[in-house]
Amino acid sequence: MHQRSQPSYTASVHPAIVCVDLQTAYLPSLRRSALQGVTCTIQPGEFVAVLGLNGAGKSTWLQSLLGLVPIQSGSAHVHYTPIQAATIPQIRREIGILFQGGGLVPQLTALDNVLCGRLGQRSSWQTLFGFDSRDRAQASQLLHQFGLRDSAHQITRRLSGGQRQRVAIARLLMQSPSILLLDEPTAGLDVLATRHVMELLAQLNHQGMTIISVLHDLAIAQTYARRALIFEAGRILYDGDCHNLAVHFKTAEQVER
Repeated sequence: MHQRSQPSYTASVHPAIVCVDLQTAYLPSLRRSALQGVTCTIQPGEFVAVLGLNGAGKSTWLQSLLGLVPIQSGSAHVHYTPIQAATIPQIRREIGILFQGGGLVPQLTALDNVLCGRLGQRSSWQTLFGFDSRDRAQASQLLHQFGLRDSAHQITRRLSGGQRQRVAIARLLMQSPSILLLDEPTAGLDVLATRHVMELLAQLNHQGMTIISVLHDLAIAQTYARRALIFEAGRILYDGDCHNLAVHFKTAEQVER
């Protein structure tokens, strides 16, 4: 992967995310556990692995931070801004989220997909005139940094899974977020592609980006994240150092069974 310096992300003196007794209603369409009193604080610059069995509430928690799952009681704040209806647009400017599958437009080029990350910061009128040279230069720089310079003008559906995930992360960075939420960013990738994606995330974290990532591989979590949250039935069963992760995750699995 090409290495290229980039400005460090500005770290806030305030916690990045604070949740206090966060509860959400169960939504049958999501087929996931409702949150049942989630309390945690994420500091700026942390790399947090979120683990747990399917349906434990991991994705529900990520979606609640963007207002995609309604908060029933308790509270959640992003940089001290409460997550509520009136603040959702502001919150979504602070957070970039990568859902499973990446959400890229397959018929667009890699460069055009990355540029789409700028749409939320442009008016409908500006969008009619396309992207300016500064936007294109930034998108090209990100693709270069992520080892995709030669793939910038390829149709996205022709790229490998690992390449598509790197394009999706580059698109997130075009939003200029302070926090990245990633829902299984290495799902379906081979070993080499997984390493490329995780090394990229580690590089961004080293530059100061706050990263919260749902993962299913304990070895990957222990290699790249310093802290882990293990969810079970909508609650946080474990919040601590990744080095003590294996025994607690095994306990969570036994309880679930």
